[in-house]
Amino acid sequence: MSEHFPTSVNLEGEDIHWSPEGGLSYGRYLVLDRILGAQSPLTEEHDEMMFIIIHQASELWLKLCLHELEAAIAHVQADEVRPAMKMLARIARIQEQLTQSWAVLSTMTPSDYLKFRDQLGQSSGFQSAQYRTLEYRLGNKNAALAKVHASDEEAHTLVSKALVQPSLYDETLRFAARSGLTVPSTAIERDWSQPYQPDDAVEAMWREVYLDTGKWWEVYEFAEKLVDLEQKFQQWRFNHMKTVERIIGFRRGTGGSGGVSYLVKALNLRLFPELWTVRTTL
Repeated sequence: MSEHFPTSVNLEGEDIHWSPEGGLSYGRYLVLDRILGAQSPLTEEHDEMMFIIIHQASELWLKLCLHELEAAIAHVQADEVRPAMKMLARIARIQEQLTQSWAVLSTMTPSDYLKFRDQLGQSSGFQSAQYRTLEYRLGNKNAALAKVHASDEEAHTLVSKALVQPSLYDETLRFAARSGLTVPSTAIERDWSQPYQPDDAVEAMWREVYLDTGKWWEVYEFAEKLVDLEQKFQQWRFNHMKTVERIIGFRRGTGGSGGVSYLVKALNLRLFPELWTVRTTL
């Protein structure tokens, strides 16, 4: 042979800690025994394990999204938008991971899923408390959706708290007002549990920002981070909808929603509406 490649790593000169001092190993730090033991398939079907892990991993990513989002909102409240922008950028990158997860799930064919779907009963991603909390904190407020968590006190408390708090967009508009921009009082002092209603005056405020970015650079830069975030969120939603359509067609979801028809409705929602409509006016 003209070349010889090694087929095992040479440990000579390495100072491997074979028994970590203090007993804190990789597995113990990450509590891997609990994480890797958390999969309990209801059937013997091969694809059910993948189905469970995809959704568990998504919940872990959602936990990190909420961790970053809560910190970002706190920074905006304190007029510290630069660290908040870093956190929003991280959420956007996490959403790329979540979007990619649908590509993995789509390797499951309709016949594969039907082999264990009935065993899921009425359990559904529609019941994800973390996802609902994320939507509420981003600004998609619909009080009726909290009802699905009524039987789970911890989940209901988490979701209900997010419902009545100002969203990321609410806090962004308040920040813009504190920065010297004219924002109508109806947009920054309202019932936070109600859906935000687009306002021509808010669009006019954003138009001023986008036509004089030098003067309003910090507000402008933060606004673009919001657009990045929503674009990633919409891509995630779209890939979710197409994956569901690919696997179950237009059948009703296990949680009772219309399935694809419900997910299509969600695609038409806007979290930061005037940041999209203002582009037409520039």
